[in-house]
Amino acid sequence: MEQATPKAVIMDEQAMDRALTRVAHEIIEHNEGADGIALVGVLRRGVPLAERLAEKIYAIEGKKPQIGELDISFYRDDYSSHIAPVLHATKIMFPIDGVDVVLVDDVLYTGRTIRAALDALMDFGRAKSVQLAVMVDRGHRELPIRADYVGKNVPSSHEEDVRVSVKPLDEKDSVEIWERSKSAGGAK
Repeated sequence: MEQATPKAVIMDEQAMDRALTRVAHEIIEHNEGADGIALVGVLRRGVPLAERLAEKIYAIEGKKPQIGELDISFYRDDYSSHIAPVLHATKIMFPIDGVDVVLVDDVLYTGRTIRAALDALMDFGRAKSVQLAVMVDRGHRELPIRADYVGKNVPSSHEEDVRVSVKPLDEKDSVEIWERSKSAGGAK
């Protein structure tokens, strides 16, 4: 049996690291430093990306932002169509009132995941601002949502999957385009 391979590798580990370094600088510049910033990763791959951004911000500014993890399972608009969603614990161990929160996710596609993340985040308080950082923006928005910080814009068709792999969840760091199988579906 033939092993599946990606249609294209868009970013390797070094390219992802360079993009995260640039995004960290952009976050610092936009917020005039690292004071009052918190990074909240959308489970799953947004969490390790948020952790890496926090390390890069610390290396640049000498101040590490607080980090949170956000589970959006019950906030998704397709929740009722999932028979048994996989639940994870949301871990935001700090007050978000008056804080500049940067939501971090892997891929921005339709905007529905980020809409759910915004709804979930509002249950924790009123942030001073909410910004969005993504590794990949692939277009095809269904909602009026845009990223403030983008690692890479990757134009793609609806028949393709853009997959972000992140250690330690995956074996490697990469951004790849795959042909969507006929049975695959879903949107981010």
